[in-house]
Amino acid sequence: MSTTSPPPAHRKLGRPSDTAKRAAIVGAASRSFFERGFAATSLEQVAADAGVSKVTIYNHFRDKRTLFIAAVERECARMKGHFSIEDAPGGAIRDRLRAIGEAMVAFLSRPEMIRFEHRIAAETESDPQIGLAFLEAGPRRMKRAFGEFLEHAVRGGELDIADPAIAAEQFVSMCKGMGDLERRFGAHPSRAAIQKRIDSAVDVFLAAYAPR
Repeated sequence: MSTTSPPPAHRKLGRPSDTAKRAAIVGAASRSFFERGFAATSLEQVAADAGVSKVTIYNHFRDKRTLFIAAVERECARMKGHFSIEDAPGGAIRDRLRAIGEAMVAFLSRPEMIRFEHRIAAETESDPQIGLAFLEAGPRRMKRAFGEFLEHAVRGGELDIADPAIAAEQFVSMCKGMGDLERRFGAHPSRAAIQKRIDSAVDVFLAAYAPR
């Protein structure tokens, strides 16, 4: 009887490598898009930064715009955890809304995010599709995720909202207040002012949507 061990089961070696390559490409593209903007980002440089060939990029992404969408989705995934039903902070609805507001404002206030939005807005003037792609992959995606969080709170009896999508817009707008305009034109609200704005947004939101 042979004592030779059977050969190991065949493993699909390509998939982990492909996954790692895709992650490296999106990471490199994200850094480039946020630092340089869409127009100034070249696929050749992304390939060099990711340690892959340009052909490999095209194996994973149809074109530069598809890669741009993936990069924006990657960035927004960092924020989505605050909205997801599984990962959202626990506690009373007031505390959860306050935590979401604080995380959202901190996310949008980062200097690299502000620079990125400025560049994309400028590039949208010559290529409107870039702006639309950003809106769909970023802000609208986050709005849907927050709307799902609010719907879950409604089903749990914590909120009474007829239109969670509109309510999501209202909450975000109140938390940001004039913050976007202030940062765009060089003003930097204090931490206390930001917190006061968020706390007031939560108060107004619950006054409107807490169950009676």
